[in-house]
Amino acid sequence: MAIQDFYPESLAHCYGCGRLNQHGHHIRTEWDGEETVSLFTPEPWHIAIPGYVYGGVIASLVDCHSTGTAAAAAYRAAGREPGTEPAFRFVTASLHVDYLKPTPLGLPLTIRARVKELKGRKVIIESTVFAQGIATARGEVVAVQMPDNFGAGTA
Repeated sequence: MAIQDFYPESLAHCYGCGRLNQHGHHIRTEWDGEETVSLFTPEPWHIAIPGYVYGGVIASLVDCHSTGTAAAAAYRAAGREPGTEPAFRFVTASLHVDYLKPTPLGLPLTIRARVKELKGRKVIIESTVFAQGIATARGEVVAVQMPDNFGAGTA
């Protein structure tokens, strides 16, 4: 199962990775050894120019795969199974994306990530987007664990 399958319902609405968002990307992050992996096939409406994916979509793939990786890594570091309470859920404090090559539209994309640093409530993740085995974008996300009241209408 993907880490997003364990997000509490109140925190499962994200456009990029929320299983309860019927219009979203439905990013699903799973462990593959010491890395995580997600698969995503862009739809025709994810277009930038004919034949290529809009860069904002690429950024959202890096973003949500990275925060999912942060949650999975936090469970692993704590020696806990995903879904156990209290839930680990992360938000993005910083997102940096380098576009290495144009990303072709209509091909399945693979997003792979690794944890660069896990310290307290902060996790730094490096994610790479691949199309047919070729890296098209690389990003770094600083993810921070959500405070307990996040999403409850208070800051």
